[in-house]
Amino acid sequence: MFGFLKKIFGTAQDRLLRKYFKIVDLVNAFDEKYNLLSDEELRNKTVEFKNRLTKGETLDDLLPESYAVVKNACRRLSGTDIHVSGYDQKWDMIPYDVQIVGAIAMHYGAIAEMMTGEGKTLTASMPLYLNALSGKPVHLVTVNDYLAARDCQWVGTIFRWLGLTTAALTNDVPTENRKNLYEADIVYGTASEFGFDYLRDNSMASRKEEQVQRGYYFAIIDEVDSILIDEARTPLIISGPVPVSRQMYDELKVQVSELVRLQREFCNRLSLDAKKVLERQETQQNETAPGAKKDKKQLEIEQEAFRKLWLVGKGTPRNKVLKRFKEDPDMRAALDKLDLYYYSDQNKEEKAQILAELYMIIDEKNSEFELTDKGVALWQETSGGKGDEFVMLDIGHEYFLIDQDDLLSEEQKVQKRLALQEEDAKRKERSHNLRQLLRAHLLMEKDVDYIIQEEKIVIIDENTGRTQPGRRFSDGLHQAIEAKEGVAIQKETQTYATITLQNYFRMYNKLAGMTGTATTEANEFKSIYKIDVLEIPTHRPCKRADVNDQIYMTEREKYNAILKEVREIHEKGRPILIGTESVDISEKLSRIFRQNKLEHTVLNAKQNEKEAEIIAHAGKRGAITVSTNMAGRGTDIKLEKGVAEIGGLAVIGTTRHESRRIDRQLRGRSARQGDPGSSLFFVSFDDRLLRLFASPRLTSILQKFRPPEGEPISAGILNKSIETAQKRIEQRNYTIRKHTLEYDDVMNKQRQEIYAFRNEVLSTKEIEPLALELIESVIGTAADQYFQSRSDEGAWDPEGYRDFLMRHFPVSFPEGFFDDDHADISDLEQKASEKICQAFKEKLAREYDKIPKDSGIDPQKPANEAVRNLIIRKIDTLWQEHLLKMDHLRTDVNLRTVGQRDPLTEFKHEAFNMFDEFGRTLKTEIAQDLFRFEIITRPPLSIQQILGQLQMETNRSFAAELDQE
Repeated sequence: MFGFLKKIFGTAQDRLLRKYFKIVDLVNAFDEKYNLLSDEELRNKTVEFKNRLTKGETLDDLLPESYAVVKNACRRLSGTDIHVSGYDQKWDMIPYDVQIVGAIAMHYGAIAEMMTGEGKTLTASMPLYLNALSGKPVHLVTVNDYLAARDCQWVGTIFRWLGLTTAALTNDVPTENRKNLYEADIVYGTASEFGFDYLRDNSMASRKEEQVQRGYYFAIIDEVDSILIDEARTPLIISGPVPVSRQMYDELKVQVSELVRLQREFCNRLSLDAKKVLERQETQQNETAPGAKKDKKQLEIEQEAFRKLWLVGKGTPRNKVLKRFKEDPDMRAALDKLDLYYYSDQNKEEKAQILAELYMIIDEKNSEFELTDKGVALWQETSGGKGDEFVMLDIGHEYFLIDQDDLLSEEQKVQKRLALQEEDAKRKERSHNLRQLLRAHLLMEKDVDYIIQEEKIVIIDENTGRTQPGRRFSDGLHQAIEAKEGVAIQKETQTYATITLQNYFRMYNKLAGMTGTATTEANEFKSIYKIDVLEIPTHRPCKRADVNDQIYMTEREKYNAILKEVREIHEKGRPILIGTESVDISEKLSRIFRQNKLEHTVLNAKQNEKEAEIIAHAGKRGAITVSTNMAGRGTDIKLEKGVAEIGGLAVIGTTRHESRRIDRQLRGRSARQGDPGSSLFFVSFDDRLLRLFASPRLTSILQKFRPPEGEPISAGILNKSIETAQKRIEQRNYTIRKHTLEYDDVMNKQRQEIYAFRNEVLSTKEIEPLALELIESVIGTAADQYFQSRSDEGAWDPEGYRDFLMRHFPVSFPEGFFDDDHADISDLEQKASEKICQAFKEKLAREYDKIPKDSGIDPQKPANEAVRNLIIRKIDTLWQEHLLKMDHLRTDVNLRTVGQRDPLTEFKHEAFNMFDEFGRTLKTEIAQDLFRFEIITRPPLSIQQILGQLQMETNRSFAAELDQE
């Protein structure tokens, strides 16, 4: 029924497209009209539009005319030489109707899904120009610095021709230049640069003039799925050195390496024993009675061998012998059967006994591990019998024992408590360092998760395959990898400021995006960002031939098939783009091609300096480009003359990625703008996707339909199984992002409140009223605490209140000052406030008097700035401590699942209490410090003193040079 109605009325997307195409007709009509204008008259349209906005017209009213101005400007720029990325390039772009549709969608805050090569970069120019007319901040967010600079130079030509200013925000822009950069009408930059500038503005700037951003009005996110989906699992964090470092990675790394080595050797022995047994069994069977049933003893021996192999899979999942056995569907089925047996409830004890033979259990699917009792015992033995890191102190109980010890003086009790705190901190740090070192050895792979570049560990983005210089794994994992790889271990850091990309981009009044692949995540875009996805039709029909996957039993067979396919296509002269999942795979393929004398270019995290140039040349006749799946994204592959006639670009995928979008992106590199092309994916059952996430039912299919060596398997159920596995991972990743956001939403409310207060301090011209308000707030809070009820004994404590005020403020109150039976709380609070605020005003007056009258300086300015800096420093110090406590809280609440309590609910409840306490502490400490600052004036230096200081500086500089030599 619904299908019938859709045919008549169309879908919501169809109706929206029809509406937008009507606006396109208006744009084209204005464009024809503007052909009659001179260049100067067309440029003056920018000023005209701005004036009309001030008179009450809206951006929506101006859309058809402004888009027509951009289109007309593009036509007039045709043939112009534009300097982009180091070389001149001729302008040859005029927006098509479908691009205008995409531009309309983005202005109305949607994601335009446009196929690769459809000109998303030019499409964005129209909504950017229109929204920049408002004079409010307009940002174009890209995936890397190269694209930010390139698009600013290339497409920015339109804006500059029309009288608007543009700027590129890249990693190498100095801090002092960023404020001017943000003043530009349109700013191009990466998500991390925008996000980090926000954090620096709100957590590091000590003066209003140091803040660089000017608001969040309109942002278009290029490759929106990459930024808002893939990168959103990792929050942006500004960190700095911890005041006291206890890290022990150097001390522990040798012992951890030894523990991992012993586990590997143990599993190798098990796998070789199992191999000998199974091979001997097979030989005996073939020699005596081929095809006969095995007797009970033979089955027991065989079962024991399979048990050993199963155990190897839990101890070293990537063991080569195990991997080889799994190539046989019967062996795979036997191991799957054993897995099912051990995971049933009635066999849990037997499973635990078997796993206890290992030192560590590795859960590759969930990227987790745990030490067994055997592993703990071995660690205690190798660490000199300590094992303290596995026993946490019960601080409350230990304090109780200290308090009960009558032989200790009060001073000794204090010292014992301090020593206990230090011991507890050391144990926790040692335990944490040990866990991170084991994680680095067991779960983090070189050339997959990171590379070593210039003696430093550099993270590889799991989705783009690009390096992420400057970024570090959090929570000590980066230091653990540095220890594992034997490079210099950087100092421990703590969080100064943090925000998720989700919460950063939700600050914009209007958010839009563009990508070739967003439909699969449309629900997430709608639920988290409140933006819809609109599929934009292609300018020309797509002619790409997407061939069914070729699925092989083993990785070896898969690579042989890839080599054969590449040779056949290469002989025809067609260019080939090969997408790989990691640096490791791209280098393995490169070695295979070199051995077979196939000339090729490799583009991965180790060779990404000329990324765009390599990708741009990937369309040349006979070119073979081996690239990580998304490297070069944002750059079109244009076919060399004559290549279209022989079939166009051939895209080959070496595996299915965990995300369907990334497979679609790889396919989309071929057949842009109606060009011919093809795509084909090669898959093996050794690939991580199928190994960890495919349905166990596949094994029974393989037993029945195992093809001969080197032949691919093709069945609809296999393709379905691959898609199901991808959906499972996408769902898991969505859960991780949702989980990250739920926790950050709690932090976001706190962050907004503290940043608003900090900005108020920075922007307030007269700081004295704010300081007095803080003092009064502390006095009022204390009054509520000490004067609760006259009727309850102990709930009305005038002397307690008097004592509190004298402890926190340098003001004396005579005994009985607050003993007034007729005064209510507000009266007592008022009495205290008048006296303390008067003392503060007198303190300020004394500081003003320190400024010489003939100095020409306003005496209030230094005191005001001193108070402002004092408040800002205290906010920053206590906020950093609060963030550290919140990090610990988030770790702690996860343990509460044992008590059947929801960790998120627990986190929300305790985070609220902690922030409440943080607010009280912050106000109290600021109020105290307001009476402690002093302005120190120095007499002006004489000429002789200045010359003497210069001579000393020269001598020090000369001595330093000698030391260096």
